[in-house]
This record gives sequence, C-alpha cells and structure tokens, in this order.
Amino acid sequence: MTTLTLNTSLFTSRQILVAFSGGLDSTVLLHQLVQWRAQQPTLSLRAIHIHHGLNVHADAWVAHCEAVCAQWQVPLVVERVTLADAGLGIEAHARQARYQAFADALLPGEVLATAQHLDDQCETFLLALKRGSGPAGLSAMAEISAFAGTQLIRPLLTQTRAALEQWARQYQLRWIEDESNQDDAYDRNFLRLQVLPLLQQRWPHFADATARSAALCAEQESLLDELLADELSGCTTANGTLVLTPLMAMSRVRRAALLRRWLAAQNAPMPSRDGLDRLWQEVALAREDASPCLRFGDYEVRRYQGQLWWIKSAVGQSETILPWPCWQMPLTLPAGLGYLRLQPGGELRMPREDECVSIRFKASGMLHIVGRNGGRKLKKIWQELNVPSWRRDTTPLLFYGETLIAAAGVFVTREGLTEGESGVKLVWDKSI
Repeated sequence: MTTLTLNTSLFTSRQILVAFSGGLDSTVLLHQLVQWRAQQPTLSLRAIHIHHGLNVHADAWVAHCEAVCAQWQVPLVVERVTLADAGLGIEAHARQARYQAFADALLPGEVLATAQHLDDQCETFLLALKRGSGPAGLSAMAEISAFAGTQLIRPLLTQTRAALEQWARQYQLRWIEDESNQDDAYDRNFLRLQVLPLLQQRWPHFADATARSAALCAEQESLLDELLADELSGCTTANGTLVLTPLMAMSRVRRAALLRRWLAAQNAPMPSRDGLDRLWQEVALAREDASPCLRFGDYEVRRYQGQLWWIKSAVGQSETILPWPCWQMPLTLPAGLGYLRLQPGGELRMPREDECVSIRFKASGMLHIVGRNGGRKLKKIWQELNVPSWRRDTTPLLFYGETLIAAAGVFVTREGLTEGESGVKLVWDKSI
C-alpha cells in the first residue's frame, strides 16, 4: 500500500475540491489524493484550475491540467477570471480572484484542499515579519481554516518542497514550470530564490523552527480570542456596531486587541498598528459634531451615536433622478446600491396614470410621514429615525410625480398610503 505523506486526518468531509494549478505542489497533492481515493472508495474528488490570463502559456496549462485530470479520472472545473485594478498589485489581485473563484465553485458539503507546504509556511512568516505584523500575521497558515462556509485544508503543510519533489520523481509525475516563479522582483520569489537557501544552508531546520514560531503565535491569538470573547460581545450591538464607551477606559493594548477582533468579525483587512491608531484618533475621538470616516479599500469605518460602523463605501446620489416608467419591473440602482421592486401586497398606493414614477435621493419642503404628527423637513426625519448621515443620500426615495411616497425601508408618507385599494410594497434588494 502506498505510504501517503499528506495528512488525511484533517479531512472532515469525503467531498474534496482540489486547487490545481498544474505546478509541482498541486500535482503532488492531487496525485496523493487520487492514491487515497483508491483506498477510500467513498471519497469524491474534483479539481479546479484558475486561468488568470496573465501568461502566454495559460491556455497550454489548461490543456495540461485537463489531460492529467482525465488520466486520473478527476472531474476538472476551469475558471477564467478577470483581475480587478484596485492598486493592490498583481499578486494580491490574482490571489483575491483565485479564492473568490474557489468559493463560487464549492458544492454543499465540499471542502477545499490547497497545496501549501512547509517552505511556503516559512515564506509567509517572513513576509509577515517584513510587514511588521503582530501574532495574528505571524501565525501564518493553519492546516485547517474556515472558508466560504466550509473549510480550507492544507494537508501538505508539514512537508518540505524537497519531499514533494522526491514524491514527484518517484512516481514520474509531469507538472508545469511557471517561469514567473523565477522572477525575484516578487517578494515571495525573492525569499524563495535568494534568502531561504542561505538560511537553510546555515540552519538546516530553519523552516521547521519558523513553523513552530508560527504555531506558538497562533496559540497566543487563540488564547486572546478566548479571553476577550465576552468583553467583545458586550461591546458589540446586534447589528455588528462597536459601542465606544467601554473602550474609553481601557489600556491602549487591550483596546487595540478588541478593535482588531471587531474588525476581523466584519471580515475587514487587518490594519497596521498605525492604521489602528488612526482609526481611534481620527474616528473614535473625533469631535462630537463631526462625521468622521476612515477608508479601508472599498469599506469605511464611521462613527455614529457613540458606535463604530463598518460599512461599504457608496457614492452619494443626492443629484440623481431615475425615471421608472415600467415600475412593474425591477429598477437597477447606481453605484452598486442594488435594485428596487414594487410588489403587490403593501401599504403604498399605486401610481395614477398621470403620475410619473421616479427614484430620487433628496426631497425638499415639509413632509408628513406615517406615525408622526405635523410636518418636518427630510433632514429632521432622518435625525429622528436615527438614519446615519452616510445613508441619507444613498437611500432611495420613491416619487409619484413631485410627491414623495416612501423612503425604502425607512418611512411612508401620508400621501403614499393606500386607501382601501390593493397596495404595493417598495422592496430594496441590496445584494448587488
């Protein structure tokens, strides 16, 4: 029986999706899983190959992966991705697109297996050290991580690259050699090609020692998670905002640890130490009448009513007017704000034939809303209903002619109420 070097005890599922680039590492991983499948007939294997379109040989790599998977009788999914251009660099964008494709491809009950090994772990640790990361970053990679509602498994993480090469030679495997891996302009390649060989020549067990340090950092982070869980829960509201008052009396290091864990719960990119200080000084401690904001990529941290909010950035739409002539059909909103539907069964009256339906994001004059006596300007209504400032010019307002009927998900005007007739409901789907 073949003695496998991958850690099969990590797999909690018999359905596995393998990230298969066609390179040495993923070829060894897939080959060993195919060997394991021969011993475990209930094992279900699929592979996924990502075509980034960055290399002239990308189509040939797809053909190679198809041939290997056909030989080993493993169904292969090929996903072609387009890289975003948000200033993160090619490596980061490629990784982001790759893992999004993995998440989209996973079937219910399936886990993702990737081929990172001990040398990769050492590189990840050193890259985190170069960035000045704390224990969370220095924890590097875990053998099992939560991912896309399931798990990401790294069953080769304790194996060296040399051990994988030995396996490949023993079984005469064929794999792709990506020439970009020899370009030491990339930080990871520079470590792999220039730095690690020197370190391992001097200290042969350097990668093992680094992995132990990463594991110890992970243990410390796990302990802090445990010790701070109740405190974080007590500071976090039902809608995920962070109450600032308890943090004011804390030491800087305790407050920073809680802020990091709150951001992690929002799936936010982890800021540097300076970034965390800016968040506290510029947002949390901004003057009382300010509307402070700190950008993190496509998201922002805002303060409102003594709480920190993690929100997706959206361009204000105060000057936008969207005609909705076919109001029986959904209306797509600008700036990724989703879409609107007017569906039967609500408290809004239907538009009359002489009323043009439109969506706007500001309204003038005195407004009379259901549940309030007297008239008020829109700004006063927003304040009374505790609508944060950044949502006020991105919340769709339904107009019939020049009459405001409703603010999506917030209020209905008296002029918009149905009177005994069949009504409609304004539904705002923010999913896009």
